[in-house]
Amino acid sequence: MLQSFALPSGKRLRLSKVPRGRPSRQQVLAGFDRALNDLWAVGGLPLPMEAEGIWEGIWHEETHHSTAIEGNTLVLRQVKALLEEGRAVGNKAFREYLEIEGYADAAKWVYAQAIRRDWSNQGGTPPLINLTELREIHKLVMEPMWSRLPPEDATANEGPGGFRECEISPLREGLRPPTWPHVPAHVGSWITTACAGPKDGQHFLEYLAETHAAFERIHPFRDGNGRVGRLIINLLLVRHGAPPAILYKRDRAKYLRALAKTDDGDAGLLAESLARAVRHSVERFLLPALAGPHRLVPLSSLTTKDLSHVALLTAARRGRLQATRLSDQWYSNKKYVDRYRSSRRQGRRAA
Repeated sequence: MLQSFALPSGKRLRLSKVPRGRPSRQQVLAGFDRALNDLWAVGGLPLPMEAEGIWEGIWHEETHHSTAIEGNTLVLRQVKALLEEGRAVGNKAFREYLEIEGYADAAKWVYAQAIRRDWSNQGGTPPLINLTELREIHKLVMEPMWSRLPPEDATANEGPGGFRECEISPLREGLRPPTWPHVPAHVGSWITTACAGPKDGQHFLEYLAETHAAFERIHPFRDGNGRVGRLIINLLLVRHGAPPAILYKRDRAKYLRALAKTDDGDAGLLAESLARAVRHSVERFLLPALAGPHRLVPLSSLTTKDLSHVALLTAARRGRLQATRLSDQWYSNKKYVDRYRSSRRQGRRAA
């Protein structure tokens, strides 16, 4: 059984022993660790220039769902048409297309940071994020909207990449962002904490959840804080060799509850959401494309139009699909699945 995942920084994510029965928080986090081990077993996170097709699928879905969490009503098909062909499909408000354009530009910039960094250089470990990068993400997110539909009451300094010069209503009862003159100081402290990484004994995703919630509490920009905050999550993930986390619009209520619980000192629920999201990215987008026909990968990475995860799992448990169970997860490969598919077809013809 795999015991740990080595980050590019030399740190290791511990693979905890997983209890049986209903998935616990420990089990969900262990699933994240195991997914990254599976990814590194096939060569690790590829660069965007090495696997453009893989990153394109992530790009479409992240852009759609992250903007939808904020109220954008374009469906995935319309997002793909806009990003791939430059066509504004549907009868949506102009601002919604601009939101997609801005988020997509920022996401591409974030993905480009998935470089193989030299963590052992003599100048020391490079910072995970700096002020210039934070401003750049916001600039890319907001530039299309701001250049065409700027808010009438905004100051010149509040444009793309600029901090707010206005007060923000309470995010919820009892939680008010800092007054605007204090925003630069709060952001500086946040960057210092973010670059420090996880505390001793803290799981990487708990650190990431706390970092995300702390940013949202500051709400440093006039607009775009939620989108920028989720892009920061993915910037920190790709810089640690993990794929982006896509937080789906159907889970919006759960995501907001998890943020609130993190503000109250319990980052576990948000860490679980991030664990599931990253694991989904690994098993849906990366492993199917990177693993060869003989490489063992989770069954969820081997699903096809005619073979669902449930069907493969049932076949593995009944011994009809050659598979191996490691901890709480079944593994097989493309060769064995093709063999099982052929046997099913032969069985139908015989019947």
